[in-house]
Amino acid sequence: MHRLPLAAAICFAMSMPAFAQDAGQTQPPDTTQTKPRVATLGAVTVTAQKRTENLQKVPISIQVLGTEKIEQLHISNFDDYVKYLPSVAYQSAGPGFSEIYMRGVASGGDGNHSGSRPSVGVYLDEQPVTTVTGPLDIHMYDIARVEVLVGPQGTLYGASAESGALRIITNKPDASGFAANYSVGIDSVAHGGIGHVVEGMVNIPISKSAAIRLVGWHEHDAGYIDNKEGTRSYPSWGGTVSNARNCTSASLLVCMPAAKKNYNTNDIDGARAALKVDLNDDWSINGTVMGQNVVANGNIATDPAIGDLAVTHFYPERTSDRWWQAALTVQGKIGNFDLTYAYAHLKRNQVEHNDYSDYSFWYDQLPYSYGTYIYDNSGALINPSQYIIGKDKYAMNSHELRLASPKEDRLRVVGGLFWEKSVHDIEQRYMINGIADSISVTGWPSTLWLTEQVRTDRDEAVFGELSYDFIPDTLTATVGGRYFRADNSLGGFYGFSSGYSPSSTYGEAGCISPQPFHGAPCLDFNKNVKETGSLGKANLTWNITPTKMLYLTRSEGYRPGGINRRGSLPPYKSDYLTSYEFGWKTTWFGNRLSLNGSVFQQDWKDFQFSILGANGLTEIKNANQARIRGLETELNWAATYNLELSGGVAFYDAKLTANYCGFTDASGTPVTNCPGAELAPTGTQLPVTPKFKGNFIARYTFDVGENEVFIQGAMVHVGERRSDLRKLENSLTGNLAAYTTMDVSAGFHKNGWSVDAYVNNLFDKRGQLYKYAECAEAVCAAHGVVPQYPNGQVYTVTNQPRTFGVRFKQDF
Repeated sequence: MHRLPLAAAICFAMSMPAFAQDAGQTQPPDTTQTKPRVATLGAVTVTAQKRTENLQKVPISIQVLGTEKIEQLHISNFDDYVKYLPSVAYQSAGPGFSEIYMRGVASGGDGNHSGSRPSVGVYLDEQPVTTVTGPLDIHMYDIARVEVLVGPQGTLYGASAESGALRIITNKPDASGFAANYSVGIDSVAHGGIGHVVEGMVNIPISKSAAIRLVGWHEHDAGYIDNKEGTRSYPSWGGTVSNARNCTSASLLVCMPAAKKNYNTNDIDGARAALKVDLNDDWSINGTVMGQNVVANGNIATDPAIGDLAVTHFYPERTSDRWWQAALTVQGKIGNFDLTYAYAHLKRNQVEHNDYSDYSFWYDQLPYSYGTYIYDNSGALINPSQYIIGKDKYAMNSHELRLASPKEDRLRVVGGLFWEKSVHDIEQRYMINGIADSISVTGWPSTLWLTEQVRTDRDEAVFGELSYDFIPDTLTATVGGRYFRADNSLGGFYGFSSGYSPSSTYGEAGCISPQPFHGAPCLDFNKNVKETGSLGKANLTWNITPTKMLYLTRSEGYRPGGINRRGSLPPYKSDYLTSYEFGWKTTWFGNRLSLNGSVFQQDWKDFQFSILGANGLTEIKNANQARIRGLETELNWAATYNLELSGGVAFYDAKLTANYCGFTDASGTPVTNCPGAELAPTGTQLPVTPKFKGNFIARYTFDVGENEVFIQGAMVHVGERRSDLRKLENSLTGNLAAYTTMDVSAGFHKNGWSVDAYVNNLFDKRGQLYKYAECAEAVCAAHGVVPQYPNGQVYTVTNQPRTFGVRFKQDF
C-alpha cells in the first residue's frame, strides 16, 4: 500500500500526453503509423587490445569517455577527465606536472626529474608520451575518446604500463565529406578572475581517398590564488624580506615585490594537423603533427597558514610546457593479416621558475643556522632566500610494428616488435642573488647548487597474444607474453662548488673527469643499469550469452629500475605487479542498461619509493611488498528516451604486507625486519588512493519546439587518503580529507548550433588533491618550531573553486 501514491503518480504522468491531446483535439485523430522512439545505449568501439572491437566484447577492465561525454562534461584538460575515472588517482603540481596512479598502485613522491618512471603508461593515439615529470596535458578538443585500461598491461604495452594505460584517441581525417565546427566560451571563477576559450576544426577532403584535418585552440584560465603581502625574518642573517609591491628598502629589509592577486593564470595555445591517405582498399597512411604551449604563472597550491587560496612567496613563479609530436601510422594487409606500423617523435621542453625560499627559511632556524653560510664577495651575510630555475628537455623516438590475424578466426594472434629511446636533459639551478663567486658553481653566477645531467632510457621488446575459441562465440582462452630488454643510464654533474663544500664527494670537489659537461664544471658521476626479463598473461572468457560475459585474468606489469639522481646512492631495481582479476560485462533490457565490473587482488613486489632527502634531492629506494584488493563497477542506463544515468564506483584496500624500514641490504633487497624502527608498519594504507571513489551523472533531454534542451548533474566523491606512506611524515602533513563536488549544466541545441551554461563545483568545495612541503617534512613541516607556522609549512593543492561558464558551438 505504501507504494500506491508513487504508482499513481507515475501512471498519471504517463497518461498526461494522451489526456492533453484528447482535451485539445478538434480534428479527427491522425491514423498515420509512427514508430515509438526507443531508448538504447550506443555501441562503444575501442582499440585497447590493438584491434578494433566493441567495448562489451573486450575481456579487460576499460573505462571510456567518448566525444559526446567529453563535450557534455565540459572536459578540457587532464584534471577534468581524471575525476570521472573511479580507478584513477592523481597528484598535480600544475599543468603538465601531474602523476597518475591506478588501482591503488601508488607510493607517492614520483615525478621529480630523475625519479621513478610512471606506473601508468600514457599514449596519444598509437604513440607513447610518458615522461618522468608527468603526462602531456593535452587540451581535450576534437578528441574521439579517452580509453583507460585498468590493471597491468605488460604484454601489449610494456614498461610503465605496470598498473594500467591511458590512451587519448584523436579524431581522424575523413574523406567522405567536408566538416567544420568552432566553439567559444567564457567563464568566471569564484574568488578569482575571468577566463575564455576559442577552438576550431575543419575537415577537408582533397580527393575521394584523402583528407586533411586542421584543429586549433587558445585557452586562458583565470587565476584564483592570491600571493599575499608578507614578511619573513632570518635569525642567522638578521634581516627581513618583504614581497610587498610598494616596499621601501631599509638597512635590514630587502624588497622582493612578488605579491599579486589571482596570480595563477594559465595560457594554452595548440594545434593539430593530420593527413590521411587511403592508397587502396587495404592500405592507408595517417600522418599527424601536433603541438601545444602552456604558460602557467604563479602556484596552484595554498598555504593554510596564510589563508584560503593564498600563499606568501617572494620570487616570481612561472612554468612553461612546450611540446610537439610528429607521428606516422601505416596500416594495411599482408595476406589476410592486418599490419600496423607506428612511429613517433616527441620533443618536450619544460622551464620552471619557482620560489624556494621555504628551504632557506626553515634551515635557518636553530640548530641549522643556514644563513651563516650565505655571503657576498666582501664576506658580509646577505639575504639567503633561494629560488630555482629548472629546465627539462625530452626527445623521444618510438617504433612499433605488429601483425594481427583476422578477428573472425577461431585461432587469433597479435604480436610485434617495439623499440623506444628517451633522452632527458636535466638542468636545475638553485640560486641566491648576490652570493660570493667562491661559493657559486664555477661559470654559473649566483648558483649555489647545479644539476646538469642526461638521462637515457632504452626499451626493446617482442610481444604477442594468442587467443583460441574452445567453443566458438562462447569459451575463449588467451595467453600473452613480452620479452623486454632495458638499458637506463644517468650521468653528469650535481652539487656545490668546491669553495662552498670542499670535502664533498660530489660537485666540484668530487669530479671524476676534468672535462666540462654540458657547461657544468665536470662530470662527477656516470652510471647505467641493464636488465632483461619477461611478462606473462593468461585469460579465460565465457560468453554466457551474446550480451553477458565473465572472465578470469592473471596479468603482470613492471616498471624499470634506474639510477638515483644523487649519484652516491646505489641504483634502484625494477618493481613488479601481479594481478588476479574476475570480471563481468553485461547488457540488459534490449541494450538499455550495461553493468560492468571486476574484483581483483594485486601483489606489488619491491615497489620503488621516492622521498625528499638531503639537499632536497629525490632519493629512490625499493621499499617492500604491498597488496591491493578491490572492486570496481560501472553502470550506464538509458532509463527513458530522454533520461540517461551513468555512474561508477571503486573500493580499494591497499596496504603494506611487510614493514617498511627505509633501507635495503647490499643486494638492493628491502629490509623488513626492524622491530620498533619501522617507518611504516605492516598494514599501513598506501598513500594517494582513497578507499572509495565514485561518480554519478544524470542527463535529461527534451524538445521545446524545434530546440533540443538538456539539464545535467554530475557528482564526484573521493574518500580520505594518506598524504605519505611513512607514519611520521604523514602525521606532519596530515591526511587528505574526503570531499564531494557537484557540477550542473543546462542548454539547448538547434540545427547546427548549441548554447549551454554550466557551474562546476557548485558548492565551492575545497577538495584536497595533494599535500607537500618544499623540503624534508621533518624540517619544513615541523610543528611548534616557528610561531609564524605553528603546524609547519605544508601546501595543499585543491580543485578549482566554483566556476560559472557559458559556451557556444556551431557545426557546419
